[in-house]
Amino acid sequence: MPDSRFAVGAVAGAAVALLAGVLGTHALSTTQSTTGLDEYSTVMVDGRRALSANIVAGRTQSLYHPLPWVGIRVHDVSCPGPLLAVAGTRMTCTGRRGDGTAVRIPVTVVNVTPTHITWKFDR
Repeated sequence: MPDSRFAVGAVAGAAVALLAGVLGTHALSTTQSTTGLDEYSTVMVDGRRALSANIVAGRTQSLYHPLPWVGIRVHDVSCPGPLLAVAGTRMTCTGRRGDGTAVRIPVTVVNVTPTHITWKFDR
């Protein structure tokens, strides 16, 4: 009987470790960001608030490849301009893989409040 209890314990332990890995990967592989709209990150475009292009590019680059098994490594991410703080606004940023090939990164505004903008990118 002790052998079967050990086997059940080992299988249960492995299942818990696997679940922790899956949940950790999910938590670290987010493609959504909420950024404050303050004097450091906000620019005005035609009288509307917008998130500075360098903020969008930097955050996207840092989140695009958070773990070795999630996404691909990109560098030199740039965006064509500021991201308007209007829900549904879309633009496409560009990054480079290690071999120099371009990676198109679609960005979309999800939600806007008076103090924050929530946006996401597609990996």
